Amino acid sequence: MHASSPTPAAAPGDSPGMTRFELRASASLASVFALRMLGLFLILPVFAVHARGLPGGGDALLVGLALGIYGLTQALLQLPFGMASDRLGRKPVIVAGLLIFAAGSFVAAAADSVWLAIVGRALQGAGAISAAVTALIADATRESQRTKAMAMVGGSIGITFALSLVLAPLLYGAIGMGGIFSLTGALAIAAIGVVAWVAPASPPAMPGSHADPQAPGRRTPFAAVALEPDLLRLNLGIFTLHAIQMAMFVVVPAWLVGRAGLPLDAHWKLYLPVVVLSFAVMVPPLILAERRGRLRAVFVGAVSLLLLVQLLFALRPAGLVALAVLLLAFFAAFNVLEASLPSLVSRLAPADAKGTALGIYNTTQSLGLFAGGLAGGFVQRQWGEPAVFAVCAALAAIWLAAALGHRRWPARARAAG
Repeated sequence: MHASSPTPAAAPGDSPGMTRFELRASASLASVFALRMLGLFLILPVFAVHARGLPGGGDALLVGLALGIYGLTQALLQLPFGMASDRLGRKPVIVAGLLIFAAGSFVAAAADSVWLAIVGRALQGAGAISAAVTALIADATRESQRTKAMAMVGGSIGITFALSLVLAPLLYGAIGMGGIFSLTGALAIAAIGVVAWVAPASPPAMPGSHADPQAPGRRTPFAAVALEPDLLRLNLGIFTLHAIQMAMFVVVPAWLVGRAGLPLDAHWKLYLPVVVLSFAVMVPPLILAERRGRLRAVFVGAVSLLLLVQLLFALRPAGLVALAVLLLAFFAAFNVLEASLPSLVSRLAPADAKGTALGIYNTTQSLGLFAGGLAGGFVQRQWGEPAVFAVCAALAAIWLAAALGHRRWPARARAAG
């Protein structure tokens, strides 16, 4: 170990709180996620309207492809980036991905047709760094603090989403779509600076140990990671969680207008307090999960709450208060699961294959985003808006059954039985 680079394992007495090293690692890497995701989220509220003025922008399928192809290229490349981070190191892979993402942003900024925008969005997605970033967080934190670290990432993503709903219309009026894409590229370059100068490197493994990715003859086979039953259950979970999220928001904005009387340009007034309050709601369950060994109970409870929310949405609630309460419950469950899932993957994966396991995890997450948007639109067109939530409830029920069958919980959570 390098004396100048303290590691989580070196924390005296294994303190119950995060060490300064863990806090620095978690906060800096959460900010990398936030800078990158803010650029992506800023596009979502305004691109469909902007695209109408581009050649080819009158075709809804092409507009949908421009938005969704990001998730598809993410899905294709998360695993290769995760595996590369196991072999080449986390930071070089993260920097390379951010450069690709920035290049895609600048291509999209120069787009004079929807087709060039599609190319730019595909390049943005090709910078698939989520697995490498979450693996670096896992490297730099003890198991007892990992859910907190992942919660910081989930919280940063949620806050940037809420901010994007407020900022996107203002920025579009001030600098246009090209300016927003250019800003996205600039944010990616700023994230490179954070990775290079603020985020700590992975703590070095002892040579020849199981945690040493260079140890000869000790690498876990890919199939053993991809087909491990409990990791499969967690991958099913992240696919379901993000498919439900995307499918829901095919319907929810229209319902806020039609069933709650909230104009589109005022939706941020609901989203912002709901998302912020949901972070406060999620903290006590996460503390209970870690300090009292109740991770299984909290995890299964959050999936059950997700299922309940979908069932209640399927009953066509009306009124601002009813929709706000359901959205608060959804985001609370979502945030608990968003923090817990990558933590569980990193804790259950073989030490030499965390990047690979998180690559598979992030691949299924991206596929969930892509599939959820397509399925939500298809189901709504075929059977109506309530059917979208009925399908989401069915997906949540399948996930709940899988979660109840999960056997290999981390040691601190086994007391929950």
